[in-house]
Amino acid sequence: QVQLVESGGGLVQAGGSLRLSCAAAGRTFSDYYIGWFRQAPGKERDFVASINWSGVGPYYTDSVKGRFTISRDNAKNTVYLQMLNLKPEDTAVYYCAARSVGTRSNSYWNYDYWGQGTQVTVSS
Repeated sequence: QVQLVESGGGLVQAGGSLRLSCAAAGRTFSDYYIGWFRQAPGKERDFVASINWSGVGPYYTDSVKGRFTISRDNAKNTVYLQMLNLKPEDTAVYYCAARSVGTRSNSYWNYDYWGQGTQVTVSS
């Protein structure tokens, strides 16, 4: 089992940047495939980005490509989501999640462990 804690959210103006962190505790962090998801009020939880244990081949949803970067530091048991050029439509609660099976998935139901979420609000 792994416990996840997100941090780094906040209020930022459009065009600004934030870096989210997801700190993990518990089992060996490098065993897990990690994803970032977001959920706006009244909407489903959507895939944002994901990364495997070695950091190879990160994946992104189309709307954040070129603006967001996912990375991980297994020595620090932490995954990051660097977000640049933020837009009002990026406003949501952002969650990190861990998948026990180390293969890629964009579907939130395939992830086994979740953090509590961190709010990101982008003003226009």
